[in-house]
Amino acid sequence: MGSAAGGPRATTPGQQLRALFYVVPPGESSFRTLEEVPDYVEKSIPFFIAFIVLEFAVSWVQKRKLSGRINDGISSLSLGILSRLPDVLFRSVDLISYIYVWNNYRLFELPWDSPWTWYLTFLGVDFAYYWFHRISHEVNILWAAHQVHHSSEDYNLFTALRQSVLQKYTSWMFNLPMALFIPPSVFAVHLQFNLLYQFWIHTEVVTNIGPLEWILNTPSHHRVHHGRNPYCIDKNYGGTLIIWDRIFGTFEAEDAKVVYGLTHPVNSFEPILLQLRPLAHIWNTFWATPGFCNKLSVLFKGPGWGPGKPRLGLPEEIPVITGKEVPFNPRVPAYLNCYAVVHFAVIMELYIDLLATVTVLSQGTILLRIFFIILSLTSFGFLMENRPKAGILEIIRCSVFLGVYKLGYLRNQLSLLDCAYERQITLPEKYLNQQTLSVFYLVNVNLI
Repeated sequence: MGSAAGGPRATTPGQQLRALFYVVPPGESSFRTLEEVPDYVEKSIPFFIAFIVLEFAVSWVQKRKLSGRINDGISSLSLGILSRLPDVLFRSVDLISYIYVWNNYRLFELPWDSPWTWYLTFLGVDFAYYWFHRISHEVNILWAAHQVHHSSEDYNLFTALRQSVLQKYTSWMFNLPMALFIPPSVFAVHLQFNLLYQFWIHTEVVTNIGPLEWILNTPSHHRVHHGRNPYCIDKNYGGTLIIWDRIFGTFEAEDAKVVYGLTHPVNSFEPILLQLRPLAHIWNTFWATPGFCNKLSVLFKGPGWGPGKPRLGLPEEIPVITGKEVPFNPRVPAYLNCYAVVHFAVIMELYIDLLATVTVLSQGTILLRIFFIILSLTSFGFLMENRPKAGILEIIRCSVFLGVYKLGYLRNQLSLLDCAYERQITLPEKYLNQQTLSVFYLVNVNLI
């Protein structure tokens, strides 16, 4: 089944599409070596975009309103990009740890080309994900990483891409038992499929899929998981299958209208803040809590724990949902939304180009591009919140862009975009005062 040449096997668009729904059978997705395994996630990016557009269209037809907001959508995409940037520099910690255990401690080796190995790995990866996901909600230090995914007050396909940078550094240990007997190439396939399957369930346009609701994790089940209603808290942890929740008593069917987000909303679109604020809260709580055992409990008991409370906190302390909750949505001028969308599209294209060319770029160029992407995502977050210093940060970002672009570090393979890159760096005059505009134009004149 693996290619004789030992290189990555080409995947067809049909296989890439079916990978989103975990319907690529063993004969099409079994590989002898890890090097042959395609990057299904990267190849699925065009389908992510297509399904997001389709969701917007269906939502408009069904409800005469769009399925999301510009600010929240950009925030989710920014967090998704941010979560993938470490993989540009390093191989996934999931695979590094798995390969180490496989090479040094495996008990026996299941055949890589057996359908039984494929199905066993499917169950093993999903079972491990259930327990990792559950513990990420029940252990405060792990929740600090995972909560990023729950921070959106919208629920749409953008939310699926809202991922944590830190979570991958805690999930790897749950998969290690499989490394005692399941080849890394088989594990790597299912690790991606399990992640991809969870993309399509982040939507409100699919209501119910009939009898499959008993077995599979579905949009209905996962809406409950993302809810902050008291009945939704700590329910429906499954990845692909919902059977684990039914077995271990964490299943809850969708009932009252779900209100999405955290019980205590972060109220920000800035990706670095969304990643780090929970850690700062734990740090402050740790030092403010008296007693060594209590300090350990701050780290390893539930997010709702406090001295004298049960491990997971008191259910009655969960904020009551009235149905009148208003999502965080600062008023931003329409032209600024347009500006942010256009510039985010440029950064998105730059990110995709970085993934495609990382093997031929120097380490310095890669680091510079990563720095500029992070700077840009931070600036967009400031713009979406209409912060007072947003204009200054955007001027700095644009100046950095022009500098590194002129030096050739951001040149794109699509030369037709070269002129567009330079011409797009023009800030809305209404947004900036005359002093900051003059600085910006001076920078433009000197560099162009």
